[in-house]
Amino acid sequence: MALRSEFPTHKIWRDETPGRVRYVARSRYQGLSPHTVITPNVAELRDALAPVRGMGAGAAVCSPAEPNIARMYSYWLAGKDHYEADRAAADMILQRFPEVAEAARANRAFLSRAVRYAARHGIRQFLDIGSGLPASPNVHETARAVNAGARVVYVDRDPVVLAHARALLAVDDEVGVVAGDIGDPWFLADPALTHVIDSHKPVGLLLTSVLHFLPVAEADAAVATLRDWMPEGSYLVISAGTSTGTDPELIRCLQKAYGDTPVTARTAAEIEAWFAGLSLVRPGLVDVWAWRPDILGRRVFPRARILAGVGHKPKPQWTA
Repeated sequence: MALRSEFPTHKIWRDETPGRVRYVARSRYQGLSPHTVITPNVAELRDALAPVRGMGAGAAVCSPAEPNIARMYSYWLAGKDHYEADRAAADMILQRFPEVAEAARANRAFLSRAVRYAARHGIRQFLDIGSGLPASPNVHETARAVNAGARVVYVDRDPVVLAHARALLAVDDEVGVVAGDIGDPWFLADPALTHVIDSHKPVGLLLTSVLHFLPVAEADAAVATLRDWMPEGSYLVISAGTSTGTDPELIRCLQKAYGDTPVTARTAAEIEAWFAGLSLVRPGLVDVWAWRPDILGRRVFPRARILAGVGHKPKPQWTA
Protein backbone atom coordinates (compact mmCIF):
# COMPACT_ATOMS: atom_id res chain seq x y z
CA MET A 1 0.00 0.00 0.00
CA ALA A 2 1.47 3.38 -1.06
CA LEU A 3 0.33 5.00 2.17
CA ARG A 4 2.81 2.90 4.15
CA SER A 5 5.80 4.59 2.54
CA GLU A 6 4.09 7.98 2.69
CA PHE A 7 3.41 7.71 6.44
CA PRO A 8 6.16 5.56 8.03
CA THR A 9 5.18 6.85 11.48
CA HIS A 10 2.02 4.71 11.35
CA LYS A 11 1.26 1.04 10.89
CA ILE A 12 -1.38 0.87 8.14
CA TRP A 13 -3.44 -2.13 7.07
CA ARG A 14 -6.62 -3.17 5.30
CA ASP A 15 -9.26 -4.76 7.54
CA GLU A 16 -11.68 -6.87 5.54
CA THR A 17 -14.70 -8.74 6.88
CA PRO A 18 -17.74 -10.06 4.98
CA GLY A 19 -19.53 -7.08 3.52
CA ARG A 20 -17.10 -4.50 4.92
CA VAL A 21 -13.66 -3.10 4.09
CA ARG A 22 -11.91 -0.59 6.34
CA TYR A 23 -8.46 0.95 6.42
CA VAL A 24 -6.72 1.33 9.75
CA ALA A 25 -3.73 3.50 10.68
CA ARG A 26 -2.19 3.23 14.14
CA SER A 27 0.73 5.31 15.42
CA ARG A 28 4.00 3.50 16.03
CA TYR A 29 4.95 6.06 18.68
CA GLN A 30 3.38 7.13 21.95
CA GLY A 31 2.26 10.76 21.89
CA LEU A 32 2.01 11.11 18.12
CA SER A 33 -1.30 12.50 16.88
CA PRO A 34 -3.45 11.19 15.30
CA HIS A 35 -2.94 7.91 17.13
CA THR A 36 -5.58 5.78 15.38
CA VAL A 37 -7.64 6.38 12.24
CA ILE A 38 -10.29 3.97 10.91
CA THR A 39 -12.15 4.71 7.70
CA PRO A 40 -13.49 2.90 4.62
CA ASN A 41 -12.08 5.66 2.40
CA VAL A 42 -8.37 5.79 1.45
CA ALA A 43 -8.53 9.49 0.58
CA GLU A 44 -10.06 10.25 3.97
CA LEU A 45 -7.29 8.27 5.66
CA ARG A 46 -4.64 10.26 3.81
CA ASP A 47 -6.27 13.55 4.82
CA ALA A 48 -6.45 12.48 8.46
CA LEU A 49 -2.75 11.62 8.48
CA ALA A 50 -1.73 14.82 6.70
CA PRO A 51 -0.24 16.46 9.87
CA VAL A 52 2.53 13.82 9.98
CA ARG A 53 3.26 13.67 6.25
CA GLY A 54 6.98 13.94 5.60
CA MET A 55 8.09 12.68 9.01
CA GLY A 56 10.50 9.79 8.86
CA ALA A 57 10.09 6.66 10.93
CA GLY A 58 12.55 8.12 13.40
CA ALA A 59 10.86 11.50 13.67
CA ALA A 60 10.86 13.07 17.07
CA VAL A 61 7.63 12.46 18.97
CA CYS A 62 6.43 15.05 21.43
CA SER A 63 5.22 13.91 24.83
CA PRO A 64 4.17 16.16 27.74
CA ALA A 65 6.58 14.18 29.90
CA GLU A 66 9.60 15.04 27.72
CA PRO A 67 11.03 18.53 27.11
CA ASN A 68 10.13 19.85 23.68
CA ILE A 69 12.13 22.54 21.85
CA ALA A 70 9.10 24.46 20.58
CA ARG A 71 7.42 24.45 23.99
CA MET A 72 10.62 25.53 25.78
CA TYR A 73 10.94 28.40 23.32
CA SER A 74 7.31 29.32 23.99
CA TYR A 75 8.10 29.40 27.71
CA TRP A 76 11.04 31.75 27.16
CA LEU A 77 8.74 33.99 25.11
CA ALA A 78 6.30 34.06 28.06
CA GLY A 79 3.81 32.03 26.04
CA LYS A 80 1.30 29.51 27.40
CA ASP A 81 2.02 26.39 25.36
CA HIS A 82 4.33 24.41 27.64
CA TYR A 83 4.29 21.68 30.28
CA GLU A 84 6.11 21.05 33.54
CA ALA A 85 8.88 19.10 31.79
CA ASP A 86 9.47 22.00 29.40
CA ARG A 87 9.58 24.57 32.21
CA ALA A 88 11.96 22.45 34.26
CA ALA A 89 14.39 22.02 31.36
CA ALA A 90 14.15 25.69 30.40
CA ASP A 91 14.65 26.86 33.97
CA MET A 92 17.77 24.71 34.36
CA ILE A 93 19.31 26.64 31.50
CA LEU A 94 18.10 29.99 32.84
CA GLN A 95 19.69 29.33 36.22
CA ARG A 96 23.12 29.48 34.61
CA PHE A 97 22.31 31.64 31.59
CA PRO A 98 19.36 33.93 32.39
CA GLU A 99 20.00 35.94 29.22
CA VAL A 100 18.73 33.03 27.08
CA ALA A 101 15.11 34.12 27.56
CA GLU A 102 15.99 37.67 26.55
CA ALA A 103 17.85 36.38 23.51
CA ALA A 104 14.78 34.33 22.53
CA ARG A 105 12.56 37.40 22.78
CA ALA A 106 15.09 39.45 20.80
CA ASN A 107 15.04 36.77 18.12
CA ARG A 108 11.25 36.92 17.90
CA ALA A 109 11.37 40.71 17.67
CA PHE A 110 13.91 40.44 14.85
CA LEU A 111 11.52 38.18 12.94
CA SER A 112 8.80 40.82 13.13
CA ARG A 113 11.17 43.60 12.02
CA ALA A 114 12.46 41.54 9.10
CA VAL A 115 8.92 40.67 7.96
CA ARG A 116 7.92 44.34 8.12
CA TYR A 117 11.03 45.31 6.14
CA ALA A 118 10.33 42.76 3.41
CA ALA A 119 6.63 43.71 3.27
CA ARG A 120 7.51 47.39 2.91
CA HIS A 121 9.75 46.44 0.01
CA GLY A 122 6.94 44.80 -1.90
CA ILE A 123 6.90 41.21 -0.60
CA ARG A 124 3.34 39.95 -0.40
CA GLN A 125 3.95 36.27 0.35
CA PHE A 126 6.00 34.62 3.10
CA LEU A 127 7.18 31.08 3.78
CA ASP A 128 8.04 30.45 7.45
CA ILE A 129 9.99 27.18 7.73
CA GLY A 130 10.42 25.75 11.21
CA SER A 131 7.77 28.21 12.35
CA GLY A 132 7.38 26.92 15.89
CA LEU A 133 4.36 27.45 18.10
CA PRO A 134 2.14 30.47 17.40
CA ALA A 135 3.39 33.62 19.13
CA SER A 136 1.73 37.02 18.75
CA PRO A 137 2.25 38.86 16.55
CA ASN A 138 2.41 35.98 14.09
CA VAL A 139 3.96 36.39 10.66
CA HIS A 140 0.68 36.81 8.80
CA GLU A 141 -0.43 39.47 11.32
CA THR A 142 2.81 41.42 10.94
CA ALA A 143 2.84 41.16 7.15
CA ARG A 144 -0.82 42.13 6.81
CA ALA A 145 -0.29 45.21 8.95
CA VAL A 146 1.79 46.45 5.98
CA ASN A 147 0.14 44.64 3.03
CA ALA A 148 -3.45 43.66 3.79
CA GLY A 149 -3.45 40.88 1.22
CA ALA A 150 -0.21 39.20 2.30
CA ARG A 151 -0.17 35.40 2.07
CA VAL A 152 1.74 33.13 4.47
CA VAL A 153 2.53 29.43 4.76
CA TYR A 154 3.85 28.00 8.03
CA VAL A 155 5.96 24.82 7.79
CA ASP A 156 7.02 22.59 10.67
CA ARG A 157 7.57 18.90 11.41
CA ASP A 158 6.55 18.96 15.08
CA PRO A 159 3.03 17.49 15.51
CA VAL A 160 2.42 19.76 18.52
CA VAL A 161 3.26 22.83 16.42
CA LEU A 162 1.12 21.65 13.54
CA ALA A 163 -1.90 21.04 15.76
CA HIS A 164 -1.68 24.52 17.25
CA ALA A 165 -0.97 26.16 13.90
CA ARG A 166 -3.95 24.55 12.18
CA ALA A 167 -6.21 25.65 15.03
CA LEU A 168 -4.91 29.21 15.48
CA LEU A 169 -3.14 30.38 12.32
CA ALA A 170 -5.12 29.04 9.36
CA VAL A 171 -7.55 31.94 9.54
CA ASP A 172 -8.41 32.01 5.82
CA ASP A 173 -7.50 30.49 2.46
CA GLU A 174 -4.39 32.67 2.13
CA VAL A 175 -2.73 31.30 5.27
CA GLY A 176 -1.52 27.71 5.00
CA VAL A 177 -0.02 25.18 7.40
CA VAL A 178 2.16 22.41 5.95
CA ALA A 179 3.87 19.44 7.59
CA GLY A 180 7.45 19.39 6.38
CA ASP A 181 11.09 19.03 7.34
CA ILE A 182 13.61 21.65 6.26
CA GLY A 183 16.03 18.86 5.45
CA ASP A 184 13.63 17.36 2.89
CA PRO A 185 12.27 20.05 0.53
CA TRP A 186 9.43 17.87 -0.80
CA PHE A 187 7.02 20.23 0.98
CA LEU A 188 7.70 22.92 -1.65
CA ALA A 189 5.43 20.93 -3.97
CA ASP A 190 2.70 20.32 -1.40
CA PRO A 191 -0.66 21.54 -2.76
CA ALA A 192 -1.37 23.30 0.54
CA LEU A 193 1.75 25.37 -0.11
CA THR A 194 1.41 25.93 -3.85
CA HIS A 195 -2.20 27.02 -3.35
CA VAL A 196 -0.91 29.98 -1.33
CA ILE A 197 2.65 30.61 -2.53
CA ASP A 198 3.36 31.50 -6.17
CA SER A 199 6.88 30.20 -6.82
CA HIS A 200 7.28 32.62 -9.74
CA LYS A 201 6.89 35.72 -7.58
CA PRO A 202 9.20 37.13 -4.89
CA VAL A 203 8.81 35.56 -1.47
CA GLY A 204 10.01 36.29 2.04
CA LEU A 205 11.72 33.04 3.07
CA LEU A 206 12.04 32.84 6.86
CA LEU A 207 14.58 30.53 8.53
CA THR A 208 14.69 31.92 12.04
CA SER A 209 16.18 29.91 14.90
CA VAL A 210 15.97 26.62 13.01
CA LEU A 211 19.26 25.98 11.19
CA HIS A 212 21.26 25.39 14.37
CA PHE A 213 19.13 22.29 14.98
CA LEU A 214 20.59 20.60 11.88
CA PRO A 215 23.95 18.89 11.34
CA VAL A 216 26.43 21.01 9.38
CA ALA A 217 26.08 19.31 5.98
CA GLU A 218 22.29 19.10 6.23
CA ALA A 219 21.93 22.77 7.13
CA ASP A 220 24.19 23.88 4.29
CA ALA A 221 22.37 21.69 1.76
CA ALA A 222 18.95 22.91 2.93
CA VAL A 223 19.90 26.58 2.63
CA ALA A 224 21.44 26.04 -0.82
CA THR A 225 18.29 24.28 -2.07
CA LEU A 226 15.96 26.94 -0.70
CA ARG A 227 18.16 29.80 -1.90
CA ASP A 228 18.09 28.35 -5.44
CA TRP A 229 14.31 27.88 -5.24
CA MET A 230 13.70 31.50 -4.24
CA PRO A 231 12.47 33.63 -7.15
CA GLU A 232 14.39 36.76 -8.09
CA GLY A 233 13.53 39.71 -5.89
CA SER A 234 12.98 37.48 -2.84
CA TYR A 235 14.36 38.04 0.65
CA LEU A 236 16.06 35.36 2.76
CA VAL A 237 15.72 35.95 6.52
CA ILE A 238 18.03 33.94 8.79
CA SER A 239 18.80 33.91 12.49
CA ALA A 240 20.97 31.25 14.07
CA GLY A 241 22.97 30.62 17.21
CA THR A 242 26.68 31.08 16.70
CA SER A 243 29.77 29.61 18.34
CA THR A 244 31.55 32.91 17.71
CA GLY A 245 31.57 34.59 21.13
CA THR A 246 28.98 32.29 22.71
CA ASP A 247 29.91 30.59 25.97
CA PRO A 248 30.72 26.94 25.05
CA GLU A 249 29.10 25.81 28.29
CA LEU A 250 25.75 27.22 27.12
CA ILE A 251 25.97 25.16 23.94
CA ARG A 252 26.64 22.05 26.03
CA CYS A 253 23.67 22.86 28.29
CA LEU A 254 21.38 23.24 25.28
CA GLN A 255 22.62 19.99 23.77
CA LYS A 256 21.87 18.19 27.03
CA ALA A 257 18.41 19.76 27.36
CA TYR A 258 17.36 18.99 23.79
CA GLY A 259 18.34 15.31 23.94
CA ASP A 260 18.49 13.68 20.52
CA THR A 261 18.09 16.96 18.63
CA PRO A 262 21.51 18.31 17.58
CA VAL A 263 22.58 21.80 18.55
CA THR A 264 25.14 22.91 15.98
CA ALA A 265 26.42 26.39 16.68
CA ARG A 266 28.11 27.76 13.55
CA THR A 267 30.80 30.40 13.26
CA ALA A 268 29.88 33.87 12.06
CA ALA A 269 31.70 33.17 8.78
CA GLU A 270 29.71 29.97 8.22
CA ILE A 271 26.42 31.74 8.84
CA GLU A 272 27.36 34.57 6.48
CA ALA A 273 28.13 31.97 3.80
CA TRP A 274 24.44 31.03 3.76
CA PHE A 275 23.81 34.36 2.02
CA ALA A 276 26.15 33.55 -0.88
CA GLY A 277 24.93 35.18 -4.08
CA LEU A 278 22.56 37.49 -2.21
CA SER A 279 22.92 41.15 -1.31
CA LEU A 280 22.97 41.53 2.47
CA VAL A 281 20.62 44.26 3.63
CA ARG A 282 22.31 46.77 5.91
CA PRO A 283 23.56 46.44 8.61
CA GLY A 284 24.59 43.00 7.36
CA LEU A 285 25.03 40.00 9.63
CA VAL A 286 24.83 41.26 13.21
CA ASP A 287 23.63 40.25 16.66
CA VAL A 288 19.91 39.60 16.51
CA TRP A 289 19.03 42.59 18.69
CA ALA A 290 21.12 44.93 16.51
CA TRP A 291 19.37 44.32 13.18
CA ARG A 292 17.48 47.57 12.57
CA PRO A 293 16.26 47.83 16.19
CA ASP A 294 13.10 49.77 16.97
CA ILE A 295 14.76 51.12 20.10
CA LEU A 296 18.42 52.07 20.38
CA GLY A 297 20.53 50.86 23.27
CA ARG A 298 19.21 47.30 23.40
CA ARG A 299 20.91 44.99 25.90
CA VAL A 300 23.79 42.89 24.59
CA PHE A 301 23.81 39.12 25.26
CA PRO A 302 27.54 38.32 25.08
CA ARG A 303 27.23 34.71 26.34
CA ALA A 304 24.23 33.76 24.21
CA ARG A 305 24.81 35.14 20.72
CA ILE A 306 22.28 34.77 17.92
CA LEU A 307 23.27 36.28 14.59
CA ALA A 308 20.73 37.61 12.13
CA GLY A 309 20.70 38.86 8.57
CA VAL A 310 18.46 39.50 5.59
CA GLY A 311 19.60 38.81 2.04
CA HIS A 312 18.01 40.04 -1.19
CA LYS A 313 18.14 37.89 -4.31
CA PRO A 314 18.92 40.30 -7.13
CA LYS A 315 17.67 40.12 -10.66
CA PRO A 316 20.39 39.10 -13.14
CA GLN A 317 22.17 41.91 -14.92
CA TRP A 318 21.84 41.50 -18.66
CA THR A 319 24.55 42.89 -20.90
CA ALA A 320 24.47 43.43 -24.62
